[in-house]
Amino acid sequence: MVQNTAAEDFNPRELRNALGAFATGVTIITTRSRSGQLTGMTANSFTSVSLNPPLVLWSSSLYAQSLSAFQESSHFVVNILAHDQVELSNRFAKSHEDKFADVDHIIPECGAPVLIGSAAHFECRNEFRHYGGDHIIFIGHVERFAYTDKPTLLFCRGKYMRGEPMLLT
Repeated sequence: MVQNTAAEDFNPRELRNALGAFATGVTIITTRSRSGQLTGMTANSFTSVSLNPPLVLWSSSLYAQSLSAFQESSHFVVNILAHDQVELSNRFAKSHEDKFADVDHIIPECGAPVLIGSAAHFECRNEFRHYGGDHIIFIGHVERFAYTDKPTLLFCRGKYMRGEPMLLT
């Protein structure tokens, strides 16, 4: 059944349900604060912007506890999660004293953590920021990246899913 609503009658829950029909990849965005603290958050608002120059974007709520670290940092890393990293996604989606405790990661030249086991990652210079509603959009210039052939973790209709090719006949 198709739900239809007029703009002036938007129910926030219904809008969220409609937006949830679009499957997205699951990422953990990481950075290092000015004080050196490692910071990260789960985000599904990631997409490519341009191949030349290589730009990507993601967005964060203006109310996120770690927002200031991302606003002040010179770099961030987009870690695209593999299908077997649901627990990691949940860990970084919540407030936690030390999200990186017992999490395998490396610190590359850019200073922001790369999570071991991810399907791909993009090391980005924090290039531009744009405000939109209750979010801030970060645009990063990709300086380095790596990827694997692991199936990715997807999120759709409030559930995790495994991203693999469909067998077509």
